[in-house]
Order: sequence, then structure tokens, then C-alpha cells
Amino acid sequence: MPESKKKLKLALYWAASCGGCEVAVLDLDEKILTVAELADIVLWPVALDFKYKDVEALADGSVDVCLFNGAIRNSEQLEIAELLRRKSKVMVAFGACACYGGIPALANQFDRESIFARVYGTTPSTVNPGRVLPQTKLPTPQGELHLPTFYNAVYKLDDVVDVDYYIPGCPPPPDLIWTAVEAIVSGKLPPKGATIAGERALCHSCLRKKEEKKVTAFRRVHEVIPDPEKCLLEQGIICSGPVTRDGCGTRCLNANMPCRGCFGPTPEALEHGASMLSAAATMAEGKDEATLAPILDGIVDPLGTFYRFTLADSLLRIRNKALVAGAEEKEGEEAAS
Repeated sequence: MPESKKKLKLALYWAASCGGCEVAVLDLDEKILTVAELADIVLWPVALDFKYKDVEALADGSVDVCLFNGAIRNSEQLEIAELLRRKSKVMVAFGACACYGGIPALANQFDRESIFARVYGTTPSTVNPGRVLPQTKLPTPQGELHLPTFYNAVYKLDDVVDVDYYIPGCPPPPDLIWTAVEAIVSGKLPPKGATIAGERALCHSCLRKKEEKKVTAFRRVHEVIPDPEKCLLEQGIICSGPVTRDGCGTRCLNANMPCRGCFGPTPEALEHGASMLSAAATMAEGKDEATLAPILDGIVDPLGTFYRFTLADSLLRIRNKALVAGAEEKEGEEAAS
């Protein structure tokens, strides 16, 4: 690289996530050294000892790219999302949680009060006779301690800030990450709002044989050893391939596991979960309710099955993004008082 070539400034941040997206970046293996040659990392909490004040000191718009993974569950995550949006030229929703809410958004079946009641009161391992709950403020002799406000719902990144690009996956595969890195470095970025993944359904990339066969029972993947040559959905195993973007390299299918939908909906799927529910229903053998009902009853946990990664991006989400600006903080303060 010529000495005169100005290095990019790169920020990476994790919010409500499991850490898998951080590991995925490291899965670039030796290419991570190329990334280090091309970019100076100005924030990466999982790997380097940066402080928020270091980011605050940066000029607005001075960070070339921010890879933001994780959903927005609390006020700290919202604050940092807004800070990084202000400092970054390009904001990338990195991974399923940032793109669609991901696994954390399955908590949107419940509100904050019921979650706290369960976690701090009724789980078998909880010993909390005083029913003590997390507080946002606590006076101590050393000064007042603060915790982030736990929101009443989980939000995807573009509910709270403007997002330029989306890289789906749980986590994004290394080859897709590298495709994004090359596009960023070369300046050959797709139109704003693009999802850096395939445009067709995963079924188009699947090599399994499809016989247009109906099913008489749905089974969970641990209950049967699937035939590795045949369509999983036609074997009665829920596979989200018909409505999920390709671009993952069919990794789960190659391991004889069904697609769970972490690449999100295809452009044609107006609603990921509903589209997959419809696809599953059309696979059932029968024409009347008496025949179809016991087949569909075999789908355990329909919400977790069809909306595993996309509940915050669905028509079922219990809150809308208008509530983020101020109302959630107020609710949290009232709940803590």
C-alpha cells in the first residue's frame, strides 16, 4: 500500500448480541491483517481498550465506516448508536440482530415488567426474597451509580438511527464480510439501503432434490435424522429456505440442518414470518381443518420458529420506533422509582 494512501477509520460495536459477530470478524483469519493495513480501528470494545470519551472526541463524520452489531435493548445502546451514527460516514447494520432484532427480539413477546418478574423473582435458581429489581440510579457513599434503562422492547438498528447498508447472518459468514470490506475500500458501494447478500431465496442455492411432496407430520430436527439428499421441508422439517435470502453458502443445509432464517426475508417476502408460515401451511397434506390441524400442531413454538430472527422487523412487534425518542427513557425512570 503506498505511504500516501490515507487509511480508513473503522469502528466496530456490539449492542444486544451474543458476541458471535465479533468472532466472525476474526474468522477472516489472515485477511484481518489486510484490514489492519487498510484501516485504523477507532473503537472495538471486545478487542481493544477504547473508551466512549475517545469516540466523543472524534470529529463528526470522521469515522469512515461503523460495523454495528446487536439490537437496541437499553438506553446505553441507543446512546452509542446515536453517537456512532453522528461520527460515521457509513453505518452498517452488521448481523441479524442489528438488521432484524435477532434472537434478543423474541423477548418482545413480553414487556419489561413481566421479564423482570420472571428473571428476578420466579426462575427456579433465583433467591431474591426482597424482590430487589435493577435500578437506574443508586446512591452510595462513593457517589451515585447508574445503570442503563432497560427498554420495554427490543429494536433493530434502523428503528433508532439511519442505516446505510445491511449485512445479515447469525453471524455474517467471512466471505460476505470480505465482500463488504472490498466494496468499502474500493469505494464501489451499492446504493444506499442495500442488503449485502443474495437477492433470491436460499432454495435457489440448495442442491437437495425437490419432489413437490406434501407432508403428513412436522417434526423437530432432533427427532429424526434427515435424508441429506432430499428437501428438508418435504421431509416435514421446518426450513426457512423458501423465504430467506441466499448468500450464506448454504452452511446449515450442508450440515444437514434446516435454514432458520438468519439472512432475513427475500425482497419479495413482505413479512418473513408470515411468508414462512404460509409456505409451511401449503406443505401440509389435507384440505379440511380436521386433517390439517394435527399436522400444524406439530410445529412447536410457532413464533420462535417463524420469527426466530425477525420479530422486531415484523408486523407483530409490540412497539414502534416513535416510542424510542424519549418515551422509553421516561418509562424506565418511572419503573425504577
